[in-house]
Amino acid sequence: MSWLSDPFSLEFVQRALLGGVLVSILCAIAGTWVIVRGMAFLGEALAHGMLPGVALATVMGFPVLLGAAVSAVVMSLGIGALQRRAKLSYDSSIGLLFVGMLALGVIVISHAGSFATDATAILFGDILAIGAGDIVVLAVAVIVGLAAAMLTHRSLVALAVDERVARVLGLSPRVAQTVLVGLVTLAVVASYQAVGSLLVVGLLVAPAVAARRWTHRIPTTMALAAAIGSAAVAVGLLISWHAATAAGATIAATAIGAAGVSWALAACRDAVRRRVASPVLVPV
Repeated sequence: MSWLSDPFSLEFVQRALLGGVLVSILCAIAGTWVIVRGMAFLGEALAHGMLPGVALATVMGFPVLLGAAVSAVVMSLGIGALQRRAKLSYDSSIGLLFVGMLALGVIVISHAGSFATDATAILFGDILAIGAGDIVVLAVAVIVGLAAAMLTHRSLVALAVDERVARVLGLSPRVAQTVLVGLVTLAVVASYQAVGSLLVVGLLVAPAVAARRWTHRIPTTMALAAAIGSAAVAVGLLISWHAATAAGATIAATAIGAAGVSWALAACRDAVRRRVASPVLVPV
């Protein structure tokens, strides 16, 4: 069993595993609400929307995580502004800023001559490079995300059911929507170091999709999604080590594979239930 334990005996792989588990917990919190509200496009848009901030921070020598955070916040505020002032739909606002921010990021990257290596890290991440400081940042992000989700749980549930119900109960739908966008932004920015801007949606959406087929309560879905995401990180790191593949991409592919396995098992379960519940015809 040395093939199973040898990779995790190395300190940098252990940090990658711990960082990936923290990312999985944070993405499970935000991703569950993303699935419940049907907002997967927002997560993808924010992941791409970080590109100009990350590129500018890299070129100017600022902390990359700071650039990602500023860019994601600007995009989140821009979505709200387009909805309120330009009277655009939610999807249209996301689509416009998604393309605009992505184009701006590509322009910055193409303008910087020696950017190829950094661009690869931006797009696909480098989870094996996670350090002690990154672990601390992820741990703080998990605490903040968990606290925000717990404090606004009733408002988020009411918003998911019906915006009018939230108003009748005295719960502000706008505040709940802001918190939800903030959770997604926090998860996307914090996960950037682990899996990059293109693959972050895999850990944000896939574990929650896999968990949703087996649970009915939001907290249970979050817990199961966190477990599935953590398992995907461990398996992805193991496969990446032995197959010499990109760690971030392998983890994201493993998470999506877990969603496929969950769908297949759930389909088998439903087929068995239908077969058991169907009446048996007795010949007379």
